[in-house]
Amino acid sequence: MTIRPIEQIIRPQPTVEGAGVHLIRSIGTRQLTNLDPFLLLDHFESSTPADYRAGFPFHPHRGIETVTILRTGEVRHGDSLGHTGAIHGGDIQWMTSGSGILHEEMPVVRAEGISGLQLWLNLPAREKMIRPKYRDLRADKLEDRVTDDGARLRVIAGEAEGGRSKGPVSGLSVAPKFIDVVLPAGALFREEIPAGHTAFAYVDCGRVSFGERDRLQSVDGPALVVFGDGDFVRAEGGARGGRFLLAAARPLHEPIARYGPFVMNTAEEIQQTLSDLRSGRFIREEAATA
Repeated sequence: MTIRPIEQIIRPQPTVEGAGVHLIRSIGTRQLTNLDPFLLLDHFESSTPADYRAGFPFHPHRGIETVTILRTGEVRHGDSLGHTGAIHGGDIQWMTSGSGILHEEMPVVRAEGISGLQLWLNLPAREKMIRPKYRDLRADKLEDRVTDDGARLRVIAGEAEGGRSKGPVSGLSVAPKFIDVVLPAGALFREEIPAGHTAFAYVDCGRVSFGERDRLQSVDGPALVVFGDGDFVRAEGGARGGRFLLAAARPLHEPIARYGPFVMNTAEEIQQTLSDLRSGRFIREEAATA
């Protein structure tokens, strides 16, 4: 059983999205266009209202899933199918855009500001035109567990600790494993990842060391750590401790045709998507809520 080595460390690049939201991006850049099946990873964090108040007004998606992990603050959302609500610090929204959805994500200006992550996960070709749906995961519904080695875990998708901890999201084609990990100084984390699955850790704060005990490599956040193949990810908390999202999934090995918020398999499918948007045929069915 082997520990996955660090293959690449990527420093996020600043960018502006939506109507003027300042954030940093580590997947979906020229340096790393995608990490199959992950398409995008954005990290937003600011206590300055001008950096985020403009938000993300109504915009379309097709062919992907978006996962928003809110650390601090409040984001109100609504869509063209009538779904409205808000997520707060600790909450997660998992949206399957499928055949198409128009939605908005509008941060609320609050004293503590806002922080969080958004991840785009590709859908396999056979599922790109499925019915849209939501999973709204409230913080109080997610198990928060401290392991014997001092790591604090929240399992969002898949399972951890050999099945002792399970997240509310399962049964997806790419078999995602998403675990929020907080490591106090000196705490240890070790988690099995199926061989052949893509795996990364996004360190959003503090310092975390990864690898074998005698070949540790320390990483200061914010940074994306891409792992090579192996059986386990192993991490230790640095002197100040640290926090990271561990993400892994089965790669699709399918062609990617990408145009802004649309991700399909061929250029022809992208053209059809744009035609559907212009002609009013983009929204196909009511969303399902899970």
